Amino acid sequence: MESTLKEMRGGESVLDLSPKATVGGGVEDVYGEDCATEEQLVTPWTYSVASGYSLLRDPHHNKGLAFTEKERDSHYLLGLLPPAVVTQQLQEKKLMDNLRKYEVLLQKYMAMMELQERNERLFYKLLIDNVEELLPIVYTPTVGEACQKYGSIFRRPQGLYISLKEKGKVLDVLKNWPERNIQVIVVTDGERILGLGDLGCQGMGIPVGKLSLYTALGGVRPSACLPVTIDVGTNNEQLLKDEFYIGLRQRRATAQEYADLLHEFMSAVKQNYGEKVLIQFEDFANHNAFTLLAKYGTTHLVFNDDIQGTASVVLAGVVAALKLIGGTLADHKFLFLGAGEAGTGIAELIALEMSKQTKIPVEETRKKIWLVDSKGLIVNSRKESLQHFKKPWAHDHEPVKDLLGAVKAIKPTVLIGSSGVGRTFTKEIIETVTSFNEKPLIMALSNPTSQSECTAEEAYTWSQGRAIFASGSPFDPFEYNGKVFVPGQANNAYIFPGFGLGLVISGAIRVHDDMLLAASEALAKQVSDENYNKGLIYPPFSNIRKISANIAANVAAKAYELGVATRLPRPANLVKYAESCMYSPVYRSYR
Repeated sequence: MESTLKEMRGGESVLDLSPKATVGGGVEDVYGEDCATEEQLVTPWTYSVASGYSLLRDPHHNKGLAFTEKERDSHYLLGLLPPAVVTQQLQEKKLMDNLRKYEVLLQKYMAMMELQERNERLFYKLLIDNVEELLPIVYTPTVGEACQKYGSIFRRPQGLYISLKEKGKVLDVLKNWPERNIQVIVVTDGERILGLGDLGCQGMGIPVGKLSLYTALGGVRPSACLPVTIDVGTNNEQLLKDEFYIGLRQRRATAQEYADLLHEFMSAVKQNYGEKVLIQFEDFANHNAFTLLAKYGTTHLVFNDDIQGTASVVLAGVVAALKLIGGTLADHKFLFLGAGEAGTGIAELIALEMSKQTKIPVEETRKKIWLVDSKGLIVNSRKESLQHFKKPWAHDHEPVKDLLGAVKAIKPTVLIGSSGVGRTFTKEIIETVTSFNEKPLIMALSNPTSQSECTAEEAYTWSQGRAIFASGSPFDPFEYNGKVFVPGQANNAYIFPGFGLGLVISGAIRVHDDMLLAASEALAKQVSDENYNKGLIYPPFSNIRKISANIAANVAAKAYELGVATRLPRPANLVKYAESCMYSPVYRSYR
C-alpha cells in the first residue's frame, strides 16, 4: 500500500518526517477525568459548573434518575426529578426492554441517537454491555438506511458541517466546536456511503457512528472525538429534489475547487489541534480517497478505513482461516471481485504480509492475487487504460470478461467480494470454487446486507457446507445437514477503534503499513480454538475491548519501533497501559 502511495507522492515516505510538516500542539485531559478512578469525585465542568436544569440538559453529565439525593440537593435538582433514585444498571435494563419492543431497525437507531444526545454515559454503557445486539443498530447495516433518510429524521446537529460556503473560514468553523482537545476526527464528503452511493451531506451518519464505536469499542473519550462532513454538493438527483435534504443544493464541486477546500480543512485541523490528531477519511470516492491518502500521508496522521481498515480486518481473517483451510499465505491464490479502494487495499496488505513471511519482494507476491472489475479480469493488455491504483494488479493473462470465467481460469482458493453489488457470487460461481477446493474461503464484504455478494445461507448451501464464510454485514447462524454454521463478520469495527487507540496512546504522528500488519496479527491471535470449532475466523464482539487493547498495544509497539511515537518514555506494559487509558461509561459521583 505504502509503495503505491509512495509512487503517487514522488517517492516520499511517511517515515521521512519532513520538518515542514511539524506543528506544535497536543491533547491532554485538562479536567483530570481520565486520571481519576471511578470512585474519585470529579467536577461536572461545562464552561462553568453545570447545575439545576442545565445539568439535566447536558448529555456529558446528565444521569437522569441516577442522581443521588445528595447530588440533587447540592446541584439544585430538587423538584426537577421524580423522587425515585435508581441505579445505572436499572436504567440500562429499562432501555434495553424498550429497544427490543421496536420492530423497525431505524426506530431503534433513532432511539439510540436520542439517548446519546440526552445521556452520553448511559448510551455508551448500553452499547458496551450489549455490543453484539446493538452494533448492527448504531452502525452497518442500519446506519445506511439512516443516512438515506437523514434529512427526514434530522433532529439535532451532531458534529461539524463544513461546506463550500465556509471556504476561507474553515479555521473559524473548527473553533466553533466547543471541545478543544480533539484526538480523533472522522471526516467524509458523502460521495460513496457504504454501497449506497452519493448521499451528500446526509453522510454525516457515518462519522457519528464510527466515532461512537471509537469510544465504545476503543475507549477514546467522547469529548476527544469530532465528526465532520465536508459538503461540496451532491450528484444525487433524488436528494437535490428532496424538500427535506439538509445539504447544499448543487452538483458536486470537483478538481481545484474541491482540492482547495480539503487542503484548507487539513491545514486548519493541524493548526487548531496539533500534530497528533488522527484524521480518518471515510467513504470518499475512489478517485479522491487514494489522492488524499497519498497527499497527506507524509504531513498528517491520516488513516482511510475503507482502504486500510478493511484491508487490516480482512488480512486478519485470512491469517486466522489458514488454521482451517491449511497451508501458508503464499500457498493460496486470491481472486477479488471489486478493484476499488477496498479491494486494492486488501490485496496490497495481503501481498505485504506474504512478502514479510517469505522474504520475497512484494512485486512477486502480488502475482498470487488477481482482481476483477466491471470490465473483467485485470490483465496487462488493459494496463494503459487502468486507474493508477489498479495497475500493480495487471498480470500476464488473456482477457477474461466476467467473474465466472475468471474463477475457472485462475482457480482461486480464496474468493473475496468488495464490489458493492449484491448477489454477484452466484450458485454457479460458488459451486465452481468448491469443485477445486476442499474448504474454499469465501468473503462477501460489501455493505449493507442488501449489497452483500451472497448470503451466509447461499455460501453454505451451494458449497455443501464446506465453505469458510465471512461477510461485511452480520448474518444469523445457519443450519445445514444437521450442523450449525456461525458466519464470521469481517467488520472494520474490530480494527479501527483499537488502531486509533494505539496511535493516541503512543502519540504517533504518522501511519505506516507495518502498523496495519501489526493490527492484523494482533486480531488473528485473538481467535480461540472454541471459535475455530464453530467455523469462525473472527473472535466474538463480546470481547471487543480486550481485543482493542491488544491491537492498540501492538500498533503502539510498532510506532515506537518505527520512531514515529512521541509519548515518552514508552510504557513498560502497553496492553495494561491501553486498558488504563480506556474511557469508562460508569457514572461518576459529583461534588
